[in-house]
Amino acid sequence: MEENKLKSRGYALKFGLIAGVISLVFSLMLFFQEMHYEQNTVGAIVGISILFAVIAFGINQYKKDNGGFLKLSQALKLGTGIALIAGLIGLIYYGLLANDIIEPGFTEKAVAIAKEKTFAENPNITEEQWNQGLEIQNKFKFLAYPIILIFNAIIGLVAGLIFGLIMKKEQPAY
Repeated sequence: MEENKLKSRGYALKFGLIAGVISLVFSLMLFFQEMHYEQNTVGAIVGISILFAVIAFGINQYKKDNGGFLKLSQALKLGTGIALIAGLIGLIYYGLLANDIIEPGFTEKAVAIAKEKTFAENPNITEEQWNQGLEIQNKFKFLAYPIILIFNAIIGLVAGLIFGLIMKKEQPAY
């Protein structure tokens, strides 16, 4: 029996773009409602849910197109690939926003909001401590990009594992 060698790369790209565009639309919705400064749990849960849902659809579509068969390794590759493509789209948006291209003055406003929140939550902090923390943060700001990609890859790996275990069906050896 000839083994069906369906390429997962195309599925990862297609569904990664879908997840990225949906997440981008969600981010733009927050931007236009001026809620993009809020770092809340609900927004994070919605973002992760979007990614999980698209990964589930991508793995399911791959399984359908593969004659109903799916190996766990294929699901892991698909989940990670979809998450990385979506993460790249998110990074482009984040880069344009953080570098004041989409919204001039974004960084200064975000820092001012963070400062206000920090001083409200920690009344004993001094201005000098705040400035030291900000200086250290600025030195390591470039690490945000790879950390976001790594976080997305881990989420994709977990989603691929979950949906792979649920949907796996090995092709018979005979």
